[in-house]
Amino acid sequence: MNITEVKIRVRYKETDQMGVVHHTNYYTWFEVARTEFMRNTGMNYRQMEENGVMLPLLETHCYYLQGARYDDLVTVRTWVSKYVGIRVTMDYEVIRDEDGALLARGSTVHAFTDINLRPLNIKKKYPEIHKLFASLVK
Repeated sequence: MNITEVKIRVRYKETDQMGVVHHTNYYTWFEVARTEFMRNTGMNYRQMEENGVMLPLLETHCYYLQGARYDDLVTVRTWVSKYVGIRVTMDYEVIRDEDGALLARGSTVHAFTDINLRPLNIKKKYPEIHKLFASLVK
Protein backbone atom coordinates (compact mmCIF):
# COMPACT_ATOMS: atom_id res chain seq x y z
CA MET A 1 0.00 0.00 0.00
CA ASN A 2 1.35 3.38 -1.01
CA ILE A 3 0.29 6.18 1.37
CA THR A 4 1.56 9.75 1.36
CA GLU A 5 1.34 11.95 4.44
CA VAL A 6 1.45 15.74 4.29
CA LYS A 7 1.64 18.05 7.32
CA ILE A 8 -0.42 21.23 7.29
CA ARG A 9 -0.56 23.94 9.97
CA VAL A 10 -4.05 25.48 10.11
CA ARG A 11 -3.88 29.15 9.21
CA TYR A 12 -6.18 31.76 10.72
CA LYS A 13 -7.66 32.59 7.30
CA GLU A 14 -8.87 28.98 6.99
CA THR A 15 -11.16 29.29 10.01
CA ASP A 16 -14.70 30.58 10.18
CA GLN A 17 -16.43 32.76 12.77
CA MET A 18 -16.69 29.77 15.13
CA GLY A 19 -12.90 29.27 15.04
CA VAL A 20 -13.24 26.00 13.13
CA VAL A 21 -11.67 25.29 9.75
CA HIS A 22 -14.21 26.09 7.04
CA HIS A 23 -15.28 22.93 5.23
CA THR A 24 -14.03 24.09 1.82
CA ASN A 25 -10.42 24.09 3.03
CA TYR A 26 -10.41 20.31 3.37
CA TYR A 27 -10.66 20.05 -0.42
CA THR A 28 -7.61 22.29 -0.78
CA TRP A 29 -5.77 20.05 1.66
CA PHE A 30 -6.85 17.01 -0.38
CA GLU A 31 -5.34 18.63 -3.46
CA VAL A 32 -2.06 19.33 -1.66
CA ALA A 33 -1.88 15.71 -0.47
CA ARG A 34 -2.85 14.32 -3.90
CA THR A 35 -0.16 16.42 -5.62
CA GLU A 36 2.50 15.18 -3.19
CA PHE A 37 1.23 11.61 -3.55
CA MET A 38 1.70 11.83 -7.31
CA ARG A 39 5.14 13.37 -6.89
CA ASN A 40 6.13 10.51 -4.56
CA THR A 41 5.14 7.91 -7.17
CA GLY A 42 7.58 9.43 -9.65
CA MET A 43 4.84 10.69 -12.01
CA ASN A 44 3.77 14.19 -11.09
CA TYR A 45 0.90 16.20 -12.53
CA ARG A 46 3.18 18.42 -14.58
CA GLN A 47 4.75 15.41 -16.32
CA MET A 48 1.35 13.89 -17.02
CA GLU A 49 -0.01 17.13 -18.46
CA GLU A 50 3.13 17.63 -20.58
CA ASN A 51 2.40 14.15 -22.00
CA GLY A 52 -1.19 15.17 -22.79
CA VAL A 53 -2.86 13.39 -19.87
CA MET A 54 -5.29 15.33 -17.68
CA LEU A 55 -7.02 14.22 -14.47
CA PRO A 56 -10.16 16.36 -14.15
CA LEU A 57 -12.22 16.00 -11.01
CA LEU A 58 -15.55 14.15 -11.36
CA GLU A 59 -16.66 13.78 -7.73
CA THR A 60 -15.69 14.91 -4.25
CA HIS A 61 -16.86 13.67 -0.89
CA CYS A 62 -15.96 14.60 2.66
CA TYR A 63 -17.29 13.33 5.97
CA TYR A 64 -16.49 15.68 8.84
CA LEU A 65 -16.01 14.06 12.25
CA GLN A 66 -14.42 16.87 14.27
CA GLY A 67 -13.33 20.39 13.47
CA ALA A 68 -9.73 21.44 13.11
CA ARG A 69 -8.90 24.79 14.70
CA TYR A 70 -6.43 27.59 14.17
CA ASP A 71 -2.78 26.53 14.65
CA ASP A 72 -3.59 22.80 14.79
CA LEU A 73 -1.01 20.70 13.01
CA VAL A 74 -2.80 18.12 10.89
CA THR A 75 -1.62 15.25 8.76
CA VAL A 76 -3.45 14.55 5.52
CA ARG A 77 -3.02 10.95 4.38
CA THR A 78 -3.88 9.90 0.83
CA TRP A 79 -3.83 6.75 -1.27
CA VAL A 80 -5.39 5.24 -4.38
CA SER A 81 -8.40 3.16 -3.36
CA LYS A 82 -9.75 2.30 -6.81
CA TYR A 83 -8.47 2.30 -10.36
CA VAL A 84 -10.57 1.12 -13.30
CA GLY A 85 -8.54 2.29 -16.28
CA ILE A 86 -10.43 5.46 -17.12
CA ARG A 87 -11.05 6.58 -13.52
CA VAL A 88 -9.06 6.73 -10.35
CA THR A 89 -10.36 7.25 -6.79
CA MET A 90 -8.16 8.80 -4.12
CA ASP A 91 -9.05 8.51 -0.44
CA TYR A 92 -8.02 10.90 2.31
CA GLU A 93 -7.85 11.10 6.10
CA VAL A 94 -7.21 14.28 8.06
CA ILE A 95 -5.71 13.58 11.48
CA ARG A 96 -4.91 16.10 14.22
CA ASP A 97 -1.31 15.46 15.26
CA GLU A 98 -1.71 16.56 18.89
CA ASP A 99 -4.13 13.79 19.87
CA GLY A 100 -4.35 11.54 16.80
CA ALA A 101 -8.05 12.36 16.32
CA LEU A 102 -9.51 11.55 12.92
CA LEU A 103 -11.06 14.85 11.83
CA ALA A 104 -12.33 14.00 8.36
CA ARG A 105 -12.44 11.29 5.71
CA GLY A 106 -12.88 12.02 2.04
CA SER A 107 -12.42 10.93 -1.52
CA THR A 108 -12.06 12.36 -4.99
CA VAL A 109 -12.75 10.65 -8.32
CA HIS A 110 -10.81 11.69 -11.42
CA ALA A 111 -11.04 10.73 -15.08
CA PHE A 112 -8.10 10.26 -17.42
CA THR A 113 -8.61 12.57 -20.41
CA ASP A 114 -6.64 14.19 -23.18
CA ILE A 115 -6.07 17.96 -23.24
CA ASN A 116 -9.48 18.42 -24.88
CA LEU A 117 -11.09 16.54 -21.96
CA ARG A 118 -11.96 13.51 -24.08
CA PRO A 119 -11.69 10.19 -22.19
CA LEU A 120 -8.41 8.33 -22.65
CA ASN A 121 -7.85 4.59 -22.78
CA ILE A 122 -4.85 4.96 -20.51
CA LYS A 123 -3.95 1.24 -20.68
CA LYS A 124 -3.65 1.37 -24.47
CA LYS A 125 -2.23 4.86 -25.01
CA TYR A 126 0.01 5.19 -21.91
CA PRO A 127 0.78 1.68 -20.60
CA GLU A 128 3.43 3.00 -18.19
CA ILE A 129 0.87 5.26 -16.48
CA HIS A 130 -1.65 2.40 -16.39
CA LYS A 131 0.93 0.10 -14.81
CA LEU A 132 1.79 2.73 -12.19
CA PHE A 133 -1.83 3.34 -11.15
CA ALA A 134 -2.69 -0.37 -11.16
CA SER A 135 0.23 -0.95 -8.75
CA LEU A 136 -0.97 1.79 -6.36
CA VAL A 137 -4.41 0.43 -5.50
CA LYS A 138 -4.72 -0.12 -1.75
